[in-house]
Amino acid sequence: MSEKKPSVLEGFKAFLMRGNVVDLAVAVVIGAAFTNIVNSVVKGIINPLVGAIGTKNLDSYNSCIKAPCTGTGDSASGVRILWGSVLGATLTFVITAAVVYFLMVLPMSKYLARMEARRKAKEGTHEIIEVTELEVLKEIRDALVAQRGSGHDGR
Repeated sequence: MSEKKPSVLEGFKAFLMRGNVVDLAVAVVIGAAFTNIVNSVVKGIINPLVGAIGTKNLDSYNSCIKAPCTGTGDSASGVRILWGSVLGATLTFVITAAVVYFLMVLPMSKYLARMEARRKAKEGTHEIIEVTELEVLKEIRDALVAQRGSGHDGR
């Protein structure tokens, strides 16, 4: 009595057919497209606003920690901390998180909360009807018991 082991291809097919894999693939594709939008917002709106104070290119901000700091790019000498690049990446992250939260997470959570409230309201109405029917049945039972009791006493 040998058990048939699933083939590698069957296991791979089962893996791919799980809902999580498809959801993850969709999320990655949407995320990549969304990244382009956020980068455009940063380059087109945020960097010019920062540029009004300093420069439009945050990557040019740096600090020299070991002199002599001369040149740029591959011909640069000295040791520099490129804090402008870190600031730009941080701004991009904060903007991405804010856009995702305010345009996706917050509306979806409000929608789900409304749906849950509607579901609970329907269940609450159903429970009230059941409780009311139960109370009526108890009253009928009590009235019948009272009638039987009074009928036995009157005979």
